[in-house]
Formats: sequence, C-alpha cells, structure tokens
Amino acid sequence: MNAPFPSAAPSAAEAARPHQDQSQVDAARGTDAARERALVLGGGGSAGNAWLIGVLAGLSDGGLDVTQADLVVGTSAGATAAAQIAGAAPSELLAAILSEPRQQPRPAAAQQPRPAAATGGRGPASANHMERTGRIIAAAGDVADMRRRLGASALELDADDSWSQRWRATVAARLPGPDWPQRPLLITAVDARTGEPVVFDRHSGVDLVDAVAASTSSGLPYAVGDDRYLDGAYRRNENADLAAGYERVLVLSPLGGRTRMPLDWGMQLAVQADELRASGSQVETVLPDSASLSAFGSNLMDLSTRPSSARAGYDQGQELAEQLAGLWR
Repeated sequence: MNAPFPSAAPSAAEAARPHQDQSQVDAARGTDAARERALVLGGGGSAGNAWLIGVLAGLSDGGLDVTQADLVVGTSAGATAAAQIAGAAPSELLAAILSEPRQQPRPAAAQQPRPAAATGGRGPASANHMERTGRIIAAAGDVADMRRRLGASALELDADDSWSQRWRATVAARLPGPDWPQRPLLITAVDARTGEPVVFDRHSGVDLVDAVAASTSSGLPYAVGDDRYLDGAYRRNENADLAAGYERVLVLSPLGGRTRMPLDWGMQLAVQADELRASGSQVETVLPDSASLSAFGSNLMDLSTRPSSARAGYDQGQELAEQLAGLWR
C-alpha cells in the first residue's frame, strides 16, 4: 500500500456546498451512462473489511468480477473496501491481507474504542463506546433523533483535530491511490452537527481519503474543514437504498443484515432489499456463512482475524460465483 496522501483542505467554495441528500445524488448520477448493476458493500469492522475483499476475490477467481459495477456504494468498512477496489484488483488486495504481520488475538473488551490520545488511530471516545451508543439509541424517538443525539455526544468528546489527522493517515495508508474513480462511487456518512445523512461522491469537493475516513469514524467526529462527520452506518448499515433505480443490485453485508436499531425504524437490510425490489430491482444479498462467522470470532475489530476472515470470504465467494452469475451477467 502507498504512503499516506497529503491533506487537501476544501476551498471556500467547496466548503460552502450543501451536503448531498438522495435527490442530489440521483441528479449527480443522472448523467452517468449505465444504471444496470450496483454493488453495495456494508460495514463490519476490520474483519468485515477483510471478508468483503475475500468474497470479491473469490467471485473474481470464480469467473465473476463484480468490481466493475456501474455503481458502488460503500459504508464504514465497506467504504474502505469500495475505495480499495477502485484502485486495485481484489486478488492483489487479498494477497496484501494475507501478508499482513501476524497480530496477537485481543478480547473484545481490549478492542473497544479508547481515548484518542491513547490510540493513535481508530478507537476514539471511550472504553464503553458500545454501551454509550446503545444508551443513545435506546433513548432516541426515531432515526433522525438518534443521529442528532449521536452527533451531539460525539462532539462533546471532540477536543481538537489531532485524532482526525492521525485517522486520515491511517486510512490513506490502506488505499491504493488518492483519486476518486470515474465510475460512480458513493460513500456514506452522517453530519455530526445536524444529524443529517451525507453521501459523498467525486462531485462533492471532498478527497476520497476524507470521505472514507468520515464513513469509518464511529466514535469521535472526523473533521473535514469546519465540518464534522460520523460513521455512515448510522445512516443505514448497508445503505442499499442508494442503489434505487439500478436493475440488478448485489449487497455484501458483513454484519449479516443485522441492526442495533429498533426494527420498526426500518434500518435493517431486509427492509432495504424489499424497497429495492418494490421499485423494480433484482436484488441478491450475501451474508457471512458459518465458516466466515467462525473466522470473525466475537470481535469484528480484532485485527488478528483478518487473514482467516479473508480466506473464509474467498471460499464463500468462489462457491457463490456461479449462482450469482445469473444476476450479474
């Protein structure tokens, strides 16, 4: 992987641009030629990212390259994977995961986000991140209220931009290149100050590295100029609804379509898939099989599980290649 890219602060004109809601994204994509095949990559931590790359590599080696989709939607760990496949082949990315230095397994408690000063990378906020966000979700009246509460809580923890700078360097080192692809790529996030969903693309005036860093920021808010962003999974875990209007949609969900939010909020993958089908799309979802779940272990943020998660994803992708060919071709 390349060294971190230099930071490019948005210009005053760029910083003044409104955030893109769904209608703006549709308008931006309206000039793109094909609206046939969409690939949606959901969130799921370090292990989930490795699994996504493994599945994509397995599909490719099985004769089905889905990385050349007419649209790719990436959220959180899926945002990293989406940016990675924009600049490198899945087989190359898989080889990089399998060659990563061996990590010592760490229990879930040891992987919970810690104060930014103690981490030097991801892991912002506090040791009880899941408990803190769980309380916020439980107290919220609806999705919009949840996002506003999560943003306000995160902003209270935000001391300065030093964590954002370190996280940017970490994310940049994971990407094959700094440039947005010409093929449509949507990266999701949430505005920490307003709670509004945000969708970045190459027209947004935000560097690809910053878009991915924002989408993967689950604790402290990530700074882009004067704006602050939270993890795109707080919009929806997979954000498959952004593929509305595409004929065929393939969704890879490391979290298995689960959600931490109340089911009546409609955040879960099953609802997203039903929405797409109701609008005329053919939809297939790929969830981790038993071997992949075993590889994940109990902690999706445990870096030591990345090689095994990637291998399990690769095997699953190879097994599914023929089955999914009918959707994709």
